[in-house]
Amino acid sequence: MTRPARPLPARHLRPPMGWNSWDCYGTTVTEEEVLANAAFLREHLLPHGWDTVVVDIQWYEPTARAHGYNPDAPLVLDGHGRQLPAPNRFPSAAGGAGFGPLAARVHDMGLRFGLHIMRGIPRHAVEAELPVLGTEFTAAEVADTDSVCPWNSDNYGLDHDHPGAQAYYDSQVAQFAAWGVDFVKADDMLFPYHEREIAAYARAVERSGRPIELSLSPGTDMSLARLDHLREHATMWRVCDDLWDRWEDVEAQFARMARWAPWQGAASTCGPAAGGWADADMLPLGHIGIRAERGADRQSALTHPEQISLLTLWLISRSPLMMGGDLPTSSPETIALLTNDEALDVLWHSTGNQEVLRERDLVLWTARDTDGRTRYAAVFSLAAEERRVEVPLGSVGATARDHVRELWTGTGTVHDGRCLTAVLPAHGAALYRLAEDSRRE
Repeated sequence: MTRPARPLPARHLRPPMGWNSWDCYGTTVTEEEVLANAAFLREHLLPHGWDTVVVDIQWYEPTARAHGYNPDAPLVLDGHGRQLPAPNRFPSAAGGAGFGPLAARVHDMGLRFGLHIMRGIPRHAVEAELPVLGTEFTAAEVADTDSVCPWNSDNYGLDHDHPGAQAYYDSQVAQFAAWGVDFVKADDMLFPYHEREIAAYARAVERSGRPIELSLSPGTDMSLARLDHLREHATMWRVCDDLWDRWEDVEAQFARMARWAPWQGAASTCGPAAGGWADADMLPLGHIGIRAERGADRQSALTHPEQISLLTLWLISRSPLMMGGDLPTSSPETIALLTNDEALDVLWHSTGNQEVLRERDLVLWTARDTDGRTRYAAVFSLAAEERRVEVPLGSVGATARDHVRELWTGTGTVHDGRCLTAVLPAHGAALYRLAEDSRRE
């Protein structure tokens, strides 16, 4: 299915979409694997809006392994304590070239290049008292050795009462910009909420002179009270811990995204851009766990109906979409879900997205299309067995005159003028377009 002629919104008005190496390769992804996924993305998903390739955590760790992190890992650093890609995994980075050659190849495919980075400064740089670029300070002077990540031992936090702390972030992001990085996923930022680190990193992005999108994670216990600060400093922010291919992980997102959806992309009173995006996390779909942090090599354990429910919730809540499975070895059925343009239109062209009902096992969401004529409705069953649901048309903002089309199956739906009826499988969903104009069918 090719994308209709309807133009996409400007980049800052739409959630990011792309591929991330974490769910399939964890800390161990190689240059060859990144390029294979980029080539697949270009050929099959780019026409449908998927345009970003992200190398996740520890690309600077030459001995990285599946299922965890090596203590006291031998990170590859330059003389100023900045991370460099491990040449045994990224051969084009040899000789200090960094990610410049890989980013250039990704850009040549018409795609954007992103990377993951941990909060703070490498502990090895602190121990070696490496100089902070452009200053008279050392890494040991600018580090906050009491500020550590609870699940990764690579870094210390930074002491933002010291002027060298900002200088370190400025130098790090300047190097990313020189490589051609378009997207940075900054980790260990949100739990606990490191307000000064976030502001310092955003300042470094601004000073880099390159329009880099900043993504913050993980998002355990994220509060809407942080909204203005997040909007001012980031493009997107996670609202949960890592999400995997378990129904309980997906079901937990209903409450979170109901809280955040009304604020998606809304103009910020704090920053110059649009208001950014609450991120429901990567899509653990297709071929995952190849050398990952969680589980064995597998196709996603979510059932097909559960995958449709996940995608429907992410679309109707306007979450960013980052595919976590290895694209070349994922099933055609998975790729078909990711390239359904009628469903993706809900992400690109909807407004007023909200949960309107949650009673027992039934959840309803609605939204309006920006064309002013069309509406969308999502119907979810959280039940563990097949259910026949009858939804009063008024409960999803529909009328008896509306033509109804289910977007995953591409079929028109008959209603009796009072109720919309659907038979949903266990943990299943349906996504509807409602319009009085029959030509929309």
